[in-house]
Amino acid sequence: MTVSTEGSAAVRPVPPSGPAAHAPGSSKSSDADRARAPRGGLRSRGGLLLLEAAVAFAAALLLPLLARGFKLNPLNRIAQVSGLAAIQLRFALVGLLFIGAVVLAMRLRGGRHFDLATRLAAAALAGLASGFVAAGAVVALLGTPWPMFGLNGDSGRIVEWAHAVANGQPSGSPVYPPMPLYTLGYYAEWFHGGNTAYAFKDLQILGAAAFGPLVYLAWRMLLSPVRALAFGVVPAFALIDSYKPYSQTVLVLLIPVLVAMVVALRRSGTQGWRPLLLKGAGFGAVLGVLFLTYSGWFLWSAAGVLFAALLYFPWKTGRLKGAAFMGSALAAFLVVAGRYLMVMLKEGQTTKDYNFRFDNFTDPAYYLMWRTDMPGKVGDWPPPGEFGGVGLFALVTFVCLGAAIWLGLRKPLVVTIAAMFISAWVMRMYIASHMYETQTVQLYTRTNNQLLYCGLILCALVAHLVSLKLAERRTATEAAQSAAPAAGRSGFPGREGAVIGTLCALLLLLGTVSSSMSDRYMPAQDGTYRILPWVSHTIRQQDGKCPKFAPKGECSKDGDQSWLSYIR
Repeated sequence: MTVSTEGSAAVRPVPPSGPAAHAPGSSKSSDADRARAPRGGLRSRGGLLLLEAAVAFAAALLLPLLARGFKLNPLNRIAQVSGLAAIQLRFALVGLLFIGAVVLAMRLRGGRHFDLATRLAAAALAGLASGFVAAGAVVALLGTPWPMFGLNGDSGRIVEWAHAVANGQPSGSPVYPPMPLYTLGYYAEWFHGGNTAYAFKDLQILGAAAFGPLVYLAWRMLLSPVRALAFGVVPAFALIDSYKPYSQTVLVLLIPVLVAMVVALRRSGTQGWRPLLLKGAGFGAVLGVLFLTYSGWFLWSAAGVLFAALLYFPWKTGRLKGAAFMGSALAAFLVVAGRYLMVMLKEGQTTKDYNFRFDNFTDPAYYLMWRTDMPGKVGDWPPPGEFGGVGLFALVTFVCLGAAIWLGLRKPLVVTIAAMFISAWVMRMYIASHMYETQTVQLYTRTNNQLLYCGLILCALVAHLVSLKLAERRTATEAAQSAAPAAGRSGFPGREGAVIGTLCALLLLLGTVSSSMSDRYMPAQDGTYRILPWVSHTIRQQDGKCPKFAPKGECSKDGDQSWLSYIR
């Protein structure tokens, strides 16, 4: 189901041979490497992708496993800081080992294995980054078997519903996505004797760890390794969540999958029937699994994706094949998720959300930061900006939106994401405009995450498109120098140095972001997300004992309920 790299056709001139022939992590380099690789064995395209996946997932599990051995009290702030520093140290050392391998590959055997080392380093950094957040969750929950928030709020409902479905009973909500409930239920049966509460702690940690590898592999359908890491994985880390990791994971996977599907639709008119139908079925099955895991993002994205599909449908090159591609995708989607779709169409009409949250009382045009429904103590919100109340970050994202469309107007990668951004914006305002009339919320504030992620991706794509233009110019310059050596050397730096520098910068960026996202889940009684693991340390265990680090050795059946005072 892999799709050829978007933007690779932008590099027209024939590049010179050798490892320095391409821009850092460029899509053209990826295509050239695939052309040179033998068709069988580890060096095949499929074998390399499997190797990348194995490295990414192994790296994601490393830091959480190491964090289990930390000796500290997670309710003590100094201990929390020490824990974060210990994770950061291990993250940096392992990351530097992979970057060091890239440096060695550049210098040994004429750089023959440089591309392979780059692939593995990019995959490892993606896994290490989400493993950092998962390790932070391990530290936050040291000494307690309960998941974040115990049996309170969403956590309690998910645990209850998963226990019901695992025992052949209906869940408490027919419209709630079934995949997380069945996954939790069966995992609890296999590893925790049916205890879905204790099992949910494991899945919170494992779900956060899997975030980076899954996002990386999704973007590898569209971009080369370093670009997938820089322009796909990095923006996603604004949304990583170890409380309910599956909902945000679906969002950051759905966008590249839908973009890849539009790219494949555009090319379907010239493909053979068998790969065409298999590829369509593959996309449909993947979308079905994502829909079963969390369906809300499909609603916000539908109009934008429909626009992109109509725009890039092969009207001239093969209407029948385009229709067959979409038909096979739809058939596979219905096989996987058709039953749940029918439930959503039937029950969703009568399901109303009357729960007004913090963000429902703020400016609906502000989406750049979500304080959640447990905001703690806040001052002015949204934060006052410099330009008509709008901050610099908002201005940059809007400028990048326009620049991305300008530079990539003919590219489905850019147009589809921009259309999904506009689709979510329109849906957000439509639902919010009826809020007073209906007295319902219908989760419209959840569009914050999609708008933010699409905006960040568009900013990253500006850098991507500019770098492609620079690569094209560099290739043309080198071709001209080959024809006329007296013209002097190119002023562009070599590809290897750019790749190594980019990996070093991304290592520091991802380490800093992951530390920040881990810190927001360190236990504290402040009414923010920190209250979630705090409550987990105050709930009596099922054997009647208190968790190891319960404050003053005291606990209760429901745990500390002081968080309620922050949302009234």
